[in-house]
Amino acid sequence: MKRVYNFSAGPAVLPEEVLKEAAAEMLDYQGTGMSVMEMSHRSKTFEGILNEAEQDLRDLMGIPDSYKVLFLQGGAHLQFAMIPMNLMKNRSADYIVTGQWAKKAYNEAAIYGKANKIASSEDETFSYIPDCSDLPVSPDADYVYICENNTIYGTKFHTLPNTKGKLLVSDVSSCFLSEPVDVTKYGLLYGGVQKNIGPAGMVIAVIREDLITGDTLPGTPTYMKYKIHADAGSLYNTPNAYCIYMCGKVFKWLKKMGGLEAMKARNEEKASILYDFLDESRLFRGTVRKEDRSLMNVPFVTGSADLDAAFVKAAAEAGLVNLKGHRSVGGMRASIYNAMPLEGVKALVEFMRKFEEEHHV
Repeated sequence: MKRVYNFSAGPAVLPEEVLKEAAAEMLDYQGTGMSVMEMSHRSKTFEGILNEAEQDLRDLMGIPDSYKVLFLQGGAHLQFAMIPMNLMKNRSADYIVTGQWAKKAYNEAAIYGKANKIASSEDETFSYIPDCSDLPVSPDADYVYICENNTIYGTKFHTLPNTKGKLLVSDVSSCFLSEPVDVTKYGLLYGGVQKNIGPAGMVIAVIREDLITGDTLPGTPTYMKYKIHADAGSLYNTPNAYCIYMCGKVFKWLKKMGGLEAMKARNEEKASILYDFLDESRLFRGTVRKEDRSLMNVPFVTGSADLDAAFVKAAAEAGLVNLKGHRSVGGMRASIYNAMPLEGVKALVEFMRKFEEEHHV
């Protein structure tokens, strides 16, 4: 069976090369006579897999030794609570709300202290990134929180906010490893891996070591303390071992592809093909301000819900799948992550052009 072009926002497309490698090792990982799925997370073999994955990620991102890399479970939703539990020392934090996930994180933080919404784009259905050059940062805020790339709405912080000296915490789930990043600009950055790195079921958190203390909010469960996981080298409990293995393979693939500079160039080329078509189309239009567009998630509409549905159906029949927009906004969305080949984006645009010719009045 021919593989489809999968535009899902997550779980999402993985490099075919990586999937083939994993398939070849499914029954016997490097002569062990077993799959990594069956392997003890305390074994020397898995220890090697874990350590190599961490080192490759450090190499790709240029992560300094002063930052810890944690492979955690629970998804981004658990981080919405874990972050205030560990970092909200003054019981105050500032949130820039640019989408559904930032809004959920903001609401979760309000359980543990004073969550201050210092900027938002909700007034225009999160279709832009607000000006964050001179924010009303709270004097007592422990950190400023952003969701850097908004998967549902297709917006991206192309310039990090001016936090006026406050710690920056960022959810990078849907732009993780899509371009180079200066890790030292963040106190903590984290992301669910199921969008741009690996299978669902894990979060990678990169956190400055001095922020990892035993000083958490009263009542913080043991499992929710960063220090517990850091001290145990991400092996406090049984980790998502197979996911770590798969992510490690993706890190190797990214290195082979030329690293994050090369991926940024590749992603810009893919995105420009799709955005250029949207800008000239008589039927389709993008829904995001040009200056705030994401390279990873591209939402678009025809202006007719019926025509949107017809397009999604016809596209799927043509092997272009998972183009339906998020249920909260409708329309269409093409997620064109690192592993989406250039040919996939070209095939999508060719199909859109044909659909436009058939349906434009």
